Amino acid sequence: MKPWLTIIGIGDDGLGGLAPASRAILDTAEVIVGGARHLAMAPQVRAERLEWRQPFADSIAAIEARRGRRVVVLASGDPMWFGAGATLCRHFPREEMLVLPHPGAFSLAAARLGWPLAECPTLSLHARPLDALRLHLAERRRLLLLSEDGATPAAVAALLTRTGWGPSRLTVLEHLGGEVETAHSAKAADWGDQRTADLNTIALECHAASDTRGLPRLAGLPDEAFEHDGQLTKREVRAATLAALAPLPGELLWDVGAGCGSIAIEWLRADAQLSAVAIERDVARAAIIARNAATLGVPNLEIVSGEAPAAFAELPAPDAVFVGGGLANPALLPALWQALKPGGRFVANVISTDGERALYDWQAVHGGTLIRLAISRAEKLGAHLGWRALAPVTQFAVVKTRLR
Repeated sequence: MKPWLTIIGIGDDGLGGLAPASRAILDTAEVIVGGARHLAMAPQVRAERLEWRQPFADSIAAIEARRGRRVVVLASGDPMWFGAGATLCRHFPREEMLVLPHPGAFSLAAARLGWPLAECPTLSLHARPLDALRLHLAERRRLLLLSEDGATPAAVAALLTRTGWGPSRLTVLEHLGGEVETAHSAKAADWGDQRTADLNTIALECHAASDTRGLPRLAGLPDEAFEHDGQLTKREVRAATLAALAPLPGELLWDVGAGCGSIAIEWLRADAQLSAVAIERDVARAAIIARNAATLGVPNLEIVSGEAPAAFAELPAPDAVFVGGGLANPALLPALWQALKPGGRFVANVISTDGERALYDWQAVHGGTLIRLAISRAEKLGAHLGWRALAPVTQFAVVKTRLR
């Protein structure tokens, strides 16, 4: 089918910045879709006009209803970079679409500041939790952020100051590429509550206060990084557990009996394309998981408060499963094994003999490996150091055989 849906990137310079091909397609459109600001940039085009609707799914349906007509969607900058194009490509066949990008905010900001764009992580704070920024904070790191509105820079500055990153420098670039383009720069601690133009991009140079240190993305965060009530997989065991779970981009983890959520949180910190569900029956612990997820930069962690295995009913099939306890329930292991995708990894840690017995029986049928993790930590013993042994952990890991 010939493309009927064209997504045109447009900058703050309006129609004057469009390439001739983009301008010709826009001028002959039968339907134009976009935000109020975008539609106002093309007053002379005689076409049906559809402003973006809330929720966004309603806009998808409106476009679908006009299939086969010459439909043009106007989107800011590069439509495939946190833009409408990325969303529309998930709903319409690629062969029915034509995407014509324009220099986006990230490209323009990097050009203005002389920052190598390939070296700058890029995030959108538009309709996303601000706490996601915490994951990316590291000394001397440069970040480019798409703002929600004119209040976003002050919110970012407040978060940075509150978490020990007040010396970081914000440069807020307003109306990039337009006639009224301007920039403001200050340390996060000095930004205050000043508001900027709603159309802005934040360039952030990260610098920590003297008593603040960034957290690594590799597994094995310090135990004190987590709020917990005693239900915490200790650092050394946690690192070994994440290694056994072997996260890969695009995969989903079930963390069953999540406790304080440490396994699911470290899984998510490993890569932006990972997803996880923390399943915890204790409501108070579920609240702890939510706080830890926000503090450690992964507020997108899904938390299910319920009893396993009943809590699995509506969840998508996982690529990996971790169980930190509860194996005395005879229904748990079969339910998890049934839900796990072929080729998926199953990892369980236990400290009780009853739990070990369940794992021995399961290993005898399904194979896999059993290891014993015995950790001792040197601690103060009067004027000297002495070794304190942590409870030994038996870890079982197995890969579910793929169907042939």
